Amino acid sequence: MKILADCKFNTKRIHAGYRPEEHHYASSVPIYQTAAFGLTNTTVANQIVTGQLPGRFDYSRDGNPTVQVLEDRIAELEGGIGAAAVASGMSAISFTILNVADGGGRIIAPINIYGSTLDEFRNFFPTYGINFDLVDNINDLKQVEQLIKPDTKAIYVESVANPSTEIADLEALAQIAHAAGIPLIVDNTFPTTYLLRPFEYGADIVIYSSTKGINGHGNTLSGLIVDHGKFDWTNGRFPQFTSEEFILGDEQRKVTASFSSKFGSAAFIKRIRMKYIRLLGSVLGPIDAYFVLLGLETIAERLDKQVASTEKIAQFLVKNPHVKQVFYSGLDPHDRLVKKYLPQGVGSILSFELAGNEENVAKLIDQTQIFSYLPNIGDAKSLIVNPARTTHREVPAEFRQRTGLNPQLIRLSIGLEDVDDLISDLNQALAGAFK
Repeated sequence: MKILADCKFNTKRIHAGYRPEEHHYASSVPIYQTAAFGLTNTTVANQIVTGQLPGRFDYSRDGNPTVQVLEDRIAELEGGIGAAAVASGMSAISFTILNVADGGGRIIAPINIYGSTLDEFRNFFPTYGINFDLVDNINDLKQVEQLIKPDTKAIYVESVANPSTEIADLEALAQIAHAAGIPLIVDNTFPTTYLLRPFEYGADIVIYSSTKGINGHGNTLSGLIVDHGKFDWTNGRFPQFTSEEFILGDEQRKVTASFSSKFGSAAFIKRIRMKYIRLLGSVLGPIDAYFVLLGLETIAERLDKQVASTEKIAQFLVKNPHVKQVFYSGLDPHDRLVKKYLPQGVGSILSFELAGNEENVAKLIDQTQIFSYLPNIGDAKSLIVNPARTTHREVPAEFRQRTGLNPQLIRLSIGLEDVDDLISDLNQALAGAFK
């Protein structure tokens, strides 16, 4: 809709991607809890399965109306050409890497990323011929540039690192990537699309664990892949987009096609859907998509409060004698990258290094009353975890030492409780941990 296209974020998060008149005028997005859809007759069936009838569905592994509303809404919010919803954030990462490096190649990435992502990059993908050049500092632009080789397929970053909250210089990295003819892939899970839109700084693909802040209620797993639609996949480095694909042609009419020839600027996201979601089957269910849509409707109000509370808690921790160091980029509002990329706030996650030893860490976690000890972030409830022993346990000691991810590090995800209650809870737990 032309009017909606001109609207701002807070209108789009509620209305984008949904036309009530196409769904019996239901005010809330209906949950199409069905495995398959009627094909009407053989003529229509042939048009549906060959993609000649947009908006018609045949099987929920190939597409579902509830899920499509989520995909269209997030694409509109991001400023992308299309999106694909999958069953988890790890699925979003995996499918993106497989799609960009199909057949093998190299990808540049930092070591200070989510533990399962690093484990996948180090130990899983290399068995499929996809290798990673891992750097300590992704903002060391000279080193990143020097690592690009003829078989390099992409630069991968977390916009805000987990758990250090270090900020990637997206615009500078995008310039390096594009000069080499490769895309910039950004995991934007921590800040969400509300606090940061990576496409505005040159990113080509944005991925999310929408389990986290986009949903915001910790009630379902989900992942999102969003395509900017600006990258040239026909530049010679990515033959998977220009090679003829049997499923895209018409055998009876002797018509052949590739993803780029058939879908143009949408080649990447269409290939994700048709090669990985359809064949590997990591499908987001309609009920799960509904939960994410419901959470997305309140993302601004949630993040505004959570960012304000996180900043206040970070300031409290800085002054506590039992805290050696606080890791939260938002503590320095004059930081160049904070001012450029995250003027509304860095997000609701911070970490800090506790004095003492692991016994003190265990005591602190055990004595919190409001914070929940569980491995998630972006929830309406406040969460606490010791990353080195939980969410980042797959990270080798050598890497942990280089990134400061020691056993004394504690990560907090700040929820919607009263911030004074959260500070009081941390205060008593810190005191109790050193009795």
